[in-house]
Formats: sequence, C-alpha cells, structure tokens
Amino acid sequence: MKQVYLDNAATTALRTEVIDRMTQILQDNFGNASSTHSFGRTSKALLEQCRKNIASYFNVTASEIVFTSGGTEADNLALRSVVRDLGITEIITSKVEHHAVLYTAEQLQKEYNITIKFVDLDDCGLINFEHLEQLLKSSDKAVVSLMHINNEVGNILDIKRAAKLCKTHNALFHSDMVQSIGHYKLDLQEVSVDFLAASAHKFHGPKGVGFCFIRKESGIKPLIFGGEQERGYRAGTESIHNIVGMDEALKIAYTNLDDEKKYVSDLKTYFIKELKANLTGVNFNGGCEDTINSTYTLVNVCLPIAPEKAPMLQFQLDLKGIACSKGSACQSGSNQQSHVLTAILDANHLKRPSIRFSFSIFNTKAELDYVVSVLKEFVNS
Repeated sequence: MKQVYLDNAATTALRTEVIDRMTQILQDNFGNASSTHSFGRTSKALLEQCRKNIASYFNVTASEIVFTSGGTEADNLALRSVVRDLGITEIITSKVEHHAVLYTAEQLQKEYNITIKFVDLDDCGLINFEHLEQLLKSSDKAVVSLMHINNEVGNILDIKRAAKLCKTHNALFHSDMVQSIGHYKLDLQEVSVDFLAASAHKFHGPKGVGFCFIRKESGIKPLIFGGEQERGYRAGTESIHNIVGMDEALKIAYTNLDDEKKYVSDLKTYFIKELKANLTGVNFNGGCEDTINSTYTLVNVCLPIAPEKAPMLQFQLDLKGIACSKGSACQSGSNQQSHVLTAILDANHLKRPSIRFSFSIFNTKAELDYVVSVLKEFVNS
C-alpha cells in the first residue's frame, strides 16, 4: 500500500542529521547539566551553546530563551505566570486559538476570576484590528494572546501590527508561534512580543522539547518548582539530547529556509490547482488559498461530499495510506467539530467534511497526484 504523510502540521519526521546528532549525544554526553564534575560541565556547555544558537536566530539574548517540554507548556508558563505574578485581569484572545491557549485561559478564569475577551474575526478568520484596538482601549492590565499562524487553516497574523498595538496600549503580548518557528524568520527586536511558544517537532526536530521566549525583566516567576534549572523559570533536569536535536533542526531549517520554502510553496500551489481541476465545488477554508496571508505549509479543504458520506472519508483515506487530519491533532480523536471551523464557516459548509493537508520537504507532486485521485474516486463513488 502506498504511504503518503500529509499531516506535518501535527508533527514532522526527524531529519537524518538530527537523529545522528541526538544519537551521538545520547551515547557520549549523558551527564546531568547541573552536576559540577566534568560530565556535567560538558552537558552544561552544550546546553548553553544551544541556547545561544537559538537566541541568535531571533536577535535576542540567550537568557530570554527558556527550554520547555513543548509549545503547550510554554503557553501555560507565559499565561499562567502573567496572571499570577503581574496582576493581569484580562486576557484578550480569539476563538480560533489553539486549545493550549483557550483552555488555559478558561482555567485561569476559574482560578483568578479574570475576564476573557474575544476579538472579532472576518469571514476567513483573520483578526479585526479595529476591534482589537477597541478592546485594548477599554482594558486595564491585559495580556493579548494571538497565534502567529493558525494551525488548522493557516491564517497568518500581522504580528508586527499586533505587537505595536499592544505596546501602544500598554498591554502584554503573547503569541503561540508553534506553526511559524522554523518556517518563518523573525526579528524580536522589530516585533515587540513579550512571550512566545515554540515546539521542535513542528520543524523536523524531536517531540517533547520546545522553548518559551520571555522578554527580559518580565517579572514572572516559575511555573514548575524544584531545582534552579533554566535560570529558575523551569525546574527539572534538562533533556540535553532533545535540546541539541532542536538546535540542530532549527539550524538546518533556517540555513535552507529559502530553498525549502519555495519547494513546499510549489507543492501547495500545485495541490490547490489539481483539486480545483478535479473536484467541482471544492472550497478552501479560512485564507489558506491566499499565498500571502496564509502559510505555505498547509491547506484546509472543504470537500463536495454529502453529509452522510462524510464520516467515512478519513477512514477511507487512511485505508489508502494517506495521513491527514480534520483539525488539530490534539483533538483528532474527538468527534466534535473543529472549534476553528465552527468560528468561521456557515452552517452549510460545516455539514460538509473538511480535511487539513499539511506539507513538508519530504513530500512530492506524485504523492499529491495520488491523493487527488483518491479524493476524486471517493467523491464520485
């Protein structure tokens, strides 16, 4: 059976170079970075070199990079800490954020009685900046949490505009950048974000590791207590092999960014063209058909399939060896409708099945031809 992996927004395959580097670290550098003997010092040196390397990609200082277990922990670290430690009373966000943000905000509302305000969206799910400014003008002690790239429909937030607006109104700005780090360059001296979340497994690095950017002199305190690791922000023995793997994956991603971005962009453009040519009535959710306001890494497709056939679609794709998803991988085991699509689609389109296909450098046009043929056969059956 042919195997086609098009769920790269959920997780990516490790690069061979990353596997080799991690294997070498696992074999040769097993010391605890907090130990004072030579084994520990070697691990500590590796850890801090990785921190410096990662900081350099974003034009920040090494002390502003805090290693975490991934994007979810980084989101929690930022949002919980600003409410608990900085007296934040309002979270301004959107209804299309990742659940790592939405569920955290809901829990903080229960614990601290904060107010959650949702910014309006247009028909594609893009932020209404005029409404965001209105919310900021009427808010006091607020943090704005808006993702840079939506993980389901691929919309790109004008991150500079959002950051500038927050700064103008003295609000903190947090952004879940899990889908953009490793795929887009970002100078954090030009974008005044206070906190961001990143996860290595989205850019061909290992699972279980990520980082939180915390702007210096933020005033927040630890979320996890224990040792003094990560400058006191995050207790627990650092996973050196994972951190080195993340560093290696990020280095390769940014070194090859222009060529790889063009390759994957061409795949997306080709896929859209072939879907339109072969499936009458196909629609593209959010702004994912827009090559400027949407990421080059994914499309979210509303297919011309009768509602009664919809439950079988993903099952049939899986039988044909095609890996994709109907939304975030974190909720793919649920039968609930995507909260992102619910926020932006009308009732008629919600009745039809929507599938997210996400691409990487390991995909080919021949694979996309196969997927289109399978979809065409299912639609016409």
